[in-house]
Amino acid sequence: MDPDDVLPMRPMRVLFAVSEMAPWVKTGGLGDVAGALPDALAAAGCDVRVLLPAYPRLMQALPQRSLVAHVDRLGGALPPARLWRAHLPGGLQVLLLDAESLYARDGNPYLGPDGRDWPDNGMRFGLLARVAALLSSGDSPLTWRPQVLHCNDWQTGLAPAFLHFLHPGRAAASVMTVHNLSFTGSFDAALMTDLGLPWHAFRFDAVEFHGRLSFLKAGLQLADRITTVSPTYADEILRPEFGCGLEGLLRHRRDRLGGILNGIDTTVWDPARDPALEVCYDAATLARKREGRAALQRALGLAAQDTAPLLGVISRLTEQKGLDLLLQAADRLLSQRMQLAVLGSGEAWMEQGFRDLAARHPGACAVRIGFDETLAHRIEAGADLFVMPSRFEPCGLNQMYSLRYGTPPIVRRTGGLADTVVDASGPPLHDGTANGFVFDAPSADTLAGTVERAAALWRDRPRFEALQRAGMRADFGWHVAARRYLEVYRAAASPADAD
Repeated sequence: MDPDDVLPMRPMRVLFAVSEMAPWVKTGGLGDVAGALPDALAAAGCDVRVLLPAYPRLMQALPQRSLVAHVDRLGGALPPARLWRAHLPGGLQVLLLDAESLYARDGNPYLGPDGRDWPDNGMRFGLLARVAALLSSGDSPLTWRPQVLHCNDWQTGLAPAFLHFLHPGRAAASVMTVHNLSFTGSFDAALMTDLGLPWHAFRFDAVEFHGRLSFLKAGLQLADRITTVSPTYADEILRPEFGCGLEGLLRHRRDRLGGILNGIDTTVWDPARDPALEVCYDAATLARKREGRAALQRALGLAAQDTAPLLGVISRLTEQKGLDLLLQAADRLLSQRMQLAVLGSGEAWMEQGFRDLAARHPGACAVRIGFDETLAHRIEAGADLFVMPSRFEPCGLNQMYSLRYGTPPIVRRTGGLADTVVDASGPPLHDGTANGFVFDAPSADTLAGTVERAAALWRDRPRFEALQRAGMRADFGWHVAARRYLEVYRAAASPADAD
């Protein structure tokens, strides 16, 4: 056959279903992924649409939209909804699921003003999953139909169950991505009726998990392919200490499971062009990073000293993130003239612990409770070392931001941290492949010892700058992950759908 007669491969059609999307609605890494991966997929030649709830902030941000479908008679007690189509500034098409009684709420998409889960979260995200399945089936009200439905975390995990039980043989393939296995989306079994799921689906090899309806379990059990956000995390969740009771199921399906490392938005996180920075720099002008350090010290009220490193932290203040270990180690480290800049929020006792730490060490420790995007960029740029001692971390993004900003991270060997940070010891330190500092035991002493080891190398400027440049050379752009996801999509899609 003449090569010129071969038709080009048609773009893979993918519906990306998700509950949040940066910069409009974001609680963590899931929002960042949704804000970047679909664009990267489109750049790789994928015909991708994003489905997410029509939160007020999104509706305000996207006034130029068109009504494309009324979605009703979905079964159970699910309310009727409208489906809007809009285009993001870069051209990506989004579908906004509009049900005012469920989504017209400001603030955190999952929590009420009291900081607790909305009591109707099962219905809110059950509807999202139900519509994702509908749009991925032969019953879709839209002419565009995906070959693959890509679900993300528990909020859309029930979609493969709806496909399996309500649209058998007439639906797209499904991919389930686990961003954090610890949130299973567990609800009383009575919700089955409200969501219009048949009761024969309530069994151990479908949606039942310890006598309750689990959205995530449904996705893991019934999706055609499962991915996690790093290769190491894909291995870790097969073990009881990380598997959250689902390790048996995951081991059973390990032939359908793989890990794809998240990327970062290298246009937003670029120290050479970052508008949040007072002083921009790159690997060739690392000396300018010290000016950013001085600017950060001034902004946070830290003493203008450069005899010991400035440590940066941007995190949820929780035990999962290992910040209790840092609290225990901090007095020891600050007594060595190190400085600490903390930005984050989380458990009340830990927030207070960091406030008390700052009060004990004025001029050496600065703590800002909450989140400030500009300050986050300035900490990444101005800190000498970035501390991320997570007990578990499916992927992590801040260590990749830190590497790009020439701020070697100090991390525990887990999940995506293990996949991205190479310890500055032994051969990697000498052959130029090291880019940070890694420890194993989740203890304050081990963390403190690793920080002290990092501080010693910081004083060796030529070797430390080599470490910085190694991190800045790494390519964590989303284009790498996008190619991997396209491979998964093609493996998941049936031959009939892939032609």
